[in-house]
Amino acid sequence: MARPKRCRRICGYPDYWSFIPEGTEACETILFKLDEYEVIRLIDYQKMTQEQCAAAMGVSRATVTSIYESARYKLADAMVNGKRIRLTGGAYRIDSIPASAKLNEKGEDIMRIAVTYENGMVGQHFGRTEQFKIYDVEDGQIKSSQIIDTNGTGHGALAGFLRAAEVETLICGGIGMGARNTLQEVGIELLPGTVGEADQMVTDYLAGKLVYDPDTACHHHDHDHGHGEGHGCHSEGHGGHCGSHGCH
Repeated sequence: MARPKRCRRICGYPDYWSFIPEGTEACETILFKLDEYEVIRLIDYQKMTQEQCAAAMGVSRATVTSIYESARYKLADAMVNGKRIRLTGGAYRIDSIPASAKLNEKGEDIMRIAVTYENGMVGQHFGRTEQFKIYDVEDGQIKSSQIIDTNGTGHGALAGFLRAAEVETLICGGIGMGARNTLQEVGIELLPGTVGEADQMVTDYLAGKLVYDPDTACHHHDHDHGHGEGHGCHSEGHGGHCGSHGCH
């Protein structure tokens, strides 16, 4: 049995998640893992030595050397051959969400849905949610689910975690405009204003019957990425239904 990879510590999530050659719409995509991004950031941008980088990431220098060589080759391949770079998860951990290291790897044909989670129900405050329940769906059926502790770290870190986990759709209760904008930036479909049991809401979503309110807001201190939304969630619009989605 192969030895599992030791999770590499990263200091934060990227602000930018993909890079596309100018004038190229359809091109091959290179998957750039977060540990590769972190090594490039620390060594080439922060000008750390490999020893310093290894200490920061909690791994050996040999591991850093291996990650660095892989990352540099991917960058060269993208530049020389006009390929798209897309940042994604990998074997990483981040202090703001320690449980990120426990997230199952997403399969190639899996659709991933996240729900703000509180005692089996859809949590009503996105920026302060202490757990997500992650559902992996294949052929319209839930194949597995996993609860991840988030510690209510604020909407910036939560959105980064969801993007790194390759979540495509988020079902939640109240959510502020800052969080909405951040989720839109990272390409996550948002279905807010949902109330009920988390498992049932996902089942309804897959059946095209999810009732949600796209105008639900959460007004309190809707600050920058480091702060979560507070109390006072309410609806401001009409209810909607979500159409059925297949895997993609």
